[in-house]
Amino acid sequence: MTPASAVPATSAARITDDEALSMLRDCSIHELGRRAHEITMRLHPEPYRTYVVDRNINYANYCTAKCIFCDFKADVPGVDTGRKNLPDGYILSHEEIAAKIKELLDIGGTQILLQGGLVPAELLPFEWYVDLMRFMKREFPRIHVHAFSPPEIHAFHLMFDMSVRDVLLRLQDAGLDSIPGGGAEILVDRVRRKIAQGKTTTDQYLGVMREAHRIGMRTSITMMFGHIETLAERIEHLRRIRDLQDETGGFTAFIGWTFQPGDTPLGRVKQHDADSDGSPDGKHLVLADSHAYLKMASLARIYLDNVPNIQSSWVTQGAKIGQLALFHGANDMGSVMMEENVVSAAGTTYRLTEQELRATITDAGWVPRKRNFYYELIDSD
Repeated sequence: MTPASAVPATSAARITDDEALSMLRDCSIHELGRRAHEITMRLHPEPYRTYVVDRNINYANYCTAKCIFCDFKADVPGVDTGRKNLPDGYILSHEEIAAKIKELLDIGGTQILLQGGLVPAELLPFEWYVDLMRFMKREFPRIHVHAFSPPEIHAFHLMFDMSVRDVLLRLQDAGLDSIPGGGAEILVDRVRRKIAQGKTTTDQYLGVMREAHRIGMRTSITMMFGHIETLAERIEHLRRIRDLQDETGGFTAFIGWTFQPGDTPLGRVKQHDADSDGSPDGKHLVLADSHAYLKMASLARIYLDNVPNIQSSWVTQGAKIGQLALFHGANDMGSVMMEENVVSAAGTTYRLTEQELRATITDAGWVPRKRNFYYELIDSD
């Protein structure tokens, strides 16, 4: 399947992994930004830049995964992981979720991002998720349900002895509209084994995305960088995305953000300066600052020639750097994000109202336009 909104790959102009790595190491932020912005203006020559009004609802925080970059999860009852000062566990009721959606609708929101931990079957059976989808679509038929990251879908597949395809079809039939790209981190198994034990392998993650695309469901795709990955592994992450997009055309957008250390176990790993060639050594923590973020945003636009949209990550970078990303490959400011719990649990608390987000776009010289998940404009001119 190749949706009409997907950007066709242009193999003649397509950069190689070696070229991408050389760009990331050797090009200045200004050169990368210039190249990326030229591509963005070819793909999106319109005088506006877009955003969506949504709410991130975390339906539960119990989780069996052992991600060392997370301060959001709660331990499953009866399972002691040895970590101290974890939050209390919770599972939201349908009524609590409905109240959150009503608050979103009151400010003109159109979409919810619904994610949780990898919750054991004894706490939540599969029918709970199906019933929740039906409940939301019955009570809020116009809301777009963007829910359940690939690690969650893969966990359902294992816990409930269903194929990934059947899990997706059941949820889609009940009301699931699209899947978020959460849980990608770095799509290289060496990194995943160190920072995201108990989640998916790279192939398992992309396998969920492939099945979603095959049944006609669109998804976003993400990247969390600036920890123990090397620059070459960042490129490998982008290559895996580009290869799958060549096959399916199902990704609507790429969203990259930097690791937020806070008081997470990964954040306490010994930090280390990059090697002389600009590459982390893959053993120590090398945090990515705003300079590194803008270079990666630019490279993503240059490399991902078949992904139509690049989102700015003002949630981790703040409004000003988020604004600069509009000149470093991004054509979209992402979400107003009425509620966000996972990144803020690690200590990052940037917030913008819709009015502030619109002003940020306007101040950068663009017209702000509200969109839906499919990047269709839903406001008046």
